[in-house]
Amino acid sequence: MDPRYLDVASRWPLRPEAATAWNDAVALDLGDPTRHHRPGRRAAELLDRATATVATTFGVKPERIVWTSGGTEAVHLAVAGTVAAADHAGDHRSQIVVSAVEHSSVLEAAQRVAAASSRTVTTIGVDHAGRIDVDAARAAISSDTLAVHVQHANHEVGTLQPVHEIARIAHDAGALVHVDACQTAGQVGFTLAQLDADLISASAAKFGGCAGVGVLALGDRARILPQFVGDDRQHHRRAGMLDTAALAASAVALRVATDRLQQEHSTRETLRRRLREALVARVPDVAVHGPLADAHPGIVAFSALYVDGATLQIELDRAGFAVHSGSSCASAAGAPSHVLVAMKALTHGHVRVSFGPETGVADIDAFVRAYAAIVERLRARHR
Repeated sequence: MDPRYLDVASRWPLRPEAATAWNDAVALDLGDPTRHHRPGRRAAELLDRATATVATTFGVKPERIVWTSGGTEAVHLAVAGTVAAADHAGDHRSQIVVSAVEHSSVLEAAQRVAAASSRTVTTIGVDHAGRIDVDAARAAISSDTLAVHVQHANHEVGTLQPVHEIARIAHDAGALVHVDACQTAGQVGFTLAQLDADLISASAAKFGGCAGVGVLALGDRARILPQFVGDDRQHHRRAGMLDTAALAASAVALRVATDRLQQEHSTRETLRRRLREALVARVPDVAVHGPLADAHPGIVAFSALYVDGATLQIELDRAGFAVHSGSSCASAAGAPSHVLVAMKALTHGHVRVSFGPETGVADIDAFVRAYAAIVERLRARHR
């Protein structure tokens, strides 16, 4: 992938080791892993190894790993599956808690499930850095709270959230805690116990695995029911055939990411700070969002007055830089980022830059030069 691909937070390029693992798996002529013939046994062996790798990484039992079609389905299964299991058990606690800056998949899943189950959704606000207000969480969470859904790091501005504090409050009230770790799995080291979570959702596309592969990791307290049925392939938690080759490749990507985590984190953190400083120094009237510390190492978001974000994205693409503009998974609608709105931050001229370990200092410096020149040119048109 071109090192000036600066939209890694949307999709991390497939790691070479994962591509090799996928090719090797496809060459095996895999069968249905639930069948007892030779092609089925080969598939089952690959599936078991992949599941064990992911389970070890997240610190859960292999039978507590649920493979999904991606991060979005993992999130929906966490949100809807816990409600369905609660209803099945006669648990009618009526409140679901989210933060205002969760990914749209979390927010929309919570609203849909709440409406279908006669529950309510309570939304917790954030500060100007996009950090969830712990005092507001303490005031909102009660004995009537069934589940709290909280992100590990914000997908738009990179803010690492006070997951431990919120989880402690939730557990004291008897609520389950689901952590959306789609932006941090394989990039910020953690286990389920270290996050004090009951459920963790992750997306392979975010750490160099295959698109179309997600994971929901369950702690011992978590109970979910499947959202579609017809066969039983994952301990009565999710029906449907699995793409064994993609799962095997994604597990390899997660192992590689975990092995290189410290090195890749350090490299990206250096670039993140360099980009933040250069933007402020080179471009007038630019606001860099999110905190300097306690942030995702590969995400920098910023807004500029007097320019349009969509136009910036197009012009940067012409200059050879792939970036993201707008609210994640909703930019086509032309709406401002709900994350920036919740932060009460400047939404006009919004750009998110996200990078992996292949990006270097020269790429960041070249981006800043191009961005500064484009902003100056666009502003000049409207003077």
